[in-house]
Amino acid sequence: GGPYFKFTEAVSFVVACKDQEEIDYFWNKLSEGGDPNAQQCGWLKDKFGVSWQITPTNIEELLTNPEAYKAMFNMKKLDIKTLQECINNG
Repeated sequence: GGPYFKFTEAVSFVVACKDQEEIDYFWNKLSEGGDPNAQQCGWLKDKFGVSWQITPTNIEELLTNPEAYKAMFNMKKLDIKTLQECINNG
């Protein structure tokens, strides 16, 4: 796209991670040099301005639980253990 087509939040890439180790790995690699103000609920922007969603493979289950859903809004990088605790305790 060169200078004619810019990256926007209208397009993002999803990385479905099997565990916290994968979430941490991709989050650390892709957020390096990116905008820390553009990190929320598992979303980040890399150093090129591309938006990424770094999520666990069971994101649908987590999104259907009201407590886990609310907890995500307080996170930048998603923490599977905390979200699972919301489900177990809710």
